[in-house]
Amino acid sequence: MKSQNLGVMTKMSKTESENSPDSSYLPTQFQDWFSSKGWGVYPHQLSLISHLKEGNSCLLIAPTGSGKTLSGFLPSLIELSKQASENRTEPFLHTLYISPLKALAVDVHRNLQTPIAEMGLEIICETRTGDTGQTKRNRQKTAPPNILLTTPESVELMLAWPEAAFYFSKLSAVIIDEIHTVIGNKRGDLLSLSLASLRVCAPNAAFIGLSATVANPSQLACWLSPTPDLVAIINPNIDKKINIEIYHPNKNDIPFAGHSANYAVGDIYHMISAHKTSLIFVNTRAQAELLFQSLWRENKDNLHIGLHHGSLDARQRRNVEKAMAEGALDAVVATSSLDLGIDWADIDLVIQVGAAKGTSRLIQRIGRAGHRLGVPSKAIIVPANRFEVIEAFAARLNVSQGRLDRLEEYSGSLDVLAQYIVGRAVAGPFNADALYQQICTAPPYRSLERDIFNQVLEFVSTGGYALEHYEQFRRIVKGIDGLYRLTSRRVATRWRMNIGTIVETTTLKIRFARGPALGEIEEYFVQSLRVGDSFVFAGRIVAFVEIRKMQVIVEPTIAKEPKVPAYAGGRLPLTADMSETVRHILQSTDIHPSLPEPVREWLEIQQTYSQLPDTDSLLVETFQRGERHYLVAYGFEGRNAHQTLGMLLTRRMERTSLKPLGFVATDYAIAIWSLEKVNQPAPLFNPDILGDELEEWMAESTMLKRSFRQVATISGLIDKKIPGTEKTGKQVTINSDLIYDVLRKHQPDHILLEATRQDSARGLTDIRRLSDLLIRFENKITHVDLPRISALAIPLLLEVGRESVMSSAFETMLEELEYNLINEIKEI
Repeated sequence: MKSQNLGVMTKMSKTESENSPDSSYLPTQFQDWFSSKGWGVYPHQLSLISHLKEGNSCLLIAPTGSGKTLSGFLPSLIELSKQASENRTEPFLHTLYISPLKALAVDVHRNLQTPIAEMGLEIICETRTGDTGQTKRNRQKTAPPNILLTTPESVELMLAWPEAAFYFSKLSAVIIDEIHTVIGNKRGDLLSLSLASLRVCAPNAAFIGLSATVANPSQLACWLSPTPDLVAIINPNIDKKINIEIYHPNKNDIPFAGHSANYAVGDIYHMISAHKTSLIFVNTRAQAELLFQSLWRENKDNLHIGLHHGSLDARQRRNVEKAMAEGALDAVVATSSLDLGIDWADIDLVIQVGAAKGTSRLIQRIGRAGHRLGVPSKAIIVPANRFEVIEAFAARLNVSQGRLDRLEEYSGSLDVLAQYIVGRAVAGPFNADALYQQICTAPPYRSLERDIFNQVLEFVSTGGYALEHYEQFRRIVKGIDGLYRLTSRRVATRWRMNIGTIVETTTLKIRFARGPALGEIEEYFVQSLRVGDSFVFAGRIVAFVEIRKMQVIVEPTIAKEPKVPAYAGGRLPLTADMSETVRHILQSTDIHPSLPEPVREWLEIQQTYSQLPDTDSLLVETFQRGERHYLVAYGFEGRNAHQTLGMLLTRRMERTSLKPLGFVATDYAIAIWSLEKVNQPAPLFNPDILGDELEEWMAESTMLKRSFRQVATISGLIDKKIPGTEKTGKQVTINSDLIYDVLRKHQPDHILLEATRQDSARGLTDIRRLSDLLIRFENKITHVDLPRISALAIPLLLEVGRESVMSSAFETMLEELEYNLINEIKEI
């Protein structure tokens, strides 16, 4: 195995000008504990203690392994230990810790037990997530712990308690870990509203944000206080060495296309064998299952290898986390379920299989290795295809230059706002004027117009005039006292059962006939199965038996070519900053000699017979194969933007009698095939394509209906779960489609239809990035008309018709097609 190595030193810029306080801020008991561990107290830890003493909210930006999480808790531990010594030990919630991941909350709780136990502190610290038992939850409500570690959804549920104002009244600190993950998504929208409620319940609480990867700290300061200028930004100047290798094989060629990296499985196994503990990241659950199976087939040394992703049963995930913490595993194959903050100090290697699609995400994952300052974090990137090799080099270059991904901000989602308003009524009657002012303190909603707020308020009160005759849509009502309250207790029950913004496709429990639950699987995948069909799940190959009581019953099998479950929303988007660096590398021929030989030759062929994409224009190639004419555009704006562009271009081509037949889109480019040749591509890419044609396409396509389904579920218009049962995916679809058609016909200005359009532009279609691309390259189209396919176009043609199967015959067929296509170019 060959690899490209670079020792990368990340350096954090220093933004605070004051001198760091001395260790006198740390009580003797705590100083002695640090000394007993052989640790020194970091200046940023003391600085945070100092700012909290002064009542300031803080944002701490520090690399992985710098004691960041302990920094957030130190002020609370100090204050609680002092209160215990003064016999002020009545049960009250002092510190609320909010984690984006259940696994992270559990891990931090386990690590906090060490200082609490070793210093003999009389502090009660507990977790509260969706996995917490009902008995424990009931007890926490009447006898709260001093420190509670939880998730955004659980916080919102607690804030809907009628006694929430009293429960949180003595709260002193709110810690938001990995705070950068809440920007630009619906889960963050809901959390921002919950934080606004917390400020009302706990006016004296300080808010602490923790992150290792922030390009612009001011983006996050406003999440910690309505007056962000008062937030202390602690950004210590800390060096953290990151060693990144980029894998390429000695013998095998690097595939042109694909996402599984099957060609490298043998070498990945050798990497695991050569290290003590490895964490292997992939980007989707399907890839995790495939790679786990492949590694087990290679496992001649009986290494202990675990599997971790969000569809597995919670008990299995906890067992893997516990085994990893105890050093009982040699490796774990994981998705983003283990991206953040997990503190397993014995991990000495992170393997990223496939491109991470963003620099900040890659740094987060690499930070799981060498989780201590002074210990380098070591990572190996295993690209799955040739474009991913270039992306891997781009990621390494960004890391070496300290160039993090910018966080995309959007206006707060209106369906989330509707859910939140109902939640306020669940807690008790509210005044609309006061609630509007409170909502406007949440960063995503700071520009919310009162008229839009009133429309959302009207929606949760009546459903809108098209639906006002249906009682189930009347959830709150305005009383004679001017306050809004629930129309019935049943509304509160429905709200609690459907809280949250993570709306995946309907899933079914999967289990053996006589055995434990394995996890959950998408309903639409199960509908494609026949009795005896095999597929991979939870690291096993199983055969479908039947559906019994809404559970998928399976049995073990030894089938050699099982199916791979398709999971909704699995692919990670290519970030805009990564896109820019990929373009830079393609254009910078002085970098090409450092690329692996197959990739270097691939780019040389592209440059010889066509040209390389650059940063100043949009490269568009046209060529003919058989009876089909192809148009390939290299936008590098991510799959969603390219999918939308493909839909719009084929529509425009149809109108101009070019007879398009189909298209394929990747993160890097789009290819369209038609019966007629495109002689002048520039007019096709005019930005006016985002006008009427976009509106018409979205109205006619099923995309808006799919988006409405999510919006309707989050807003509470449709309940996925109802008391006593749960709707099937088909029932939810039928209900939402009927309502969608009614609203389009009878109330086209309904606020949920506006929310749906915003949602589609924000996520499914990525209109913002597509618009930026078309405007940036307006009148800057470089058209190359070719007699044959180009080298860079080969991966796109290989993407056509790919199936998710574990088949060696299919891989062999692709290899033969790659060989034939590259020889076709050289026949010119």
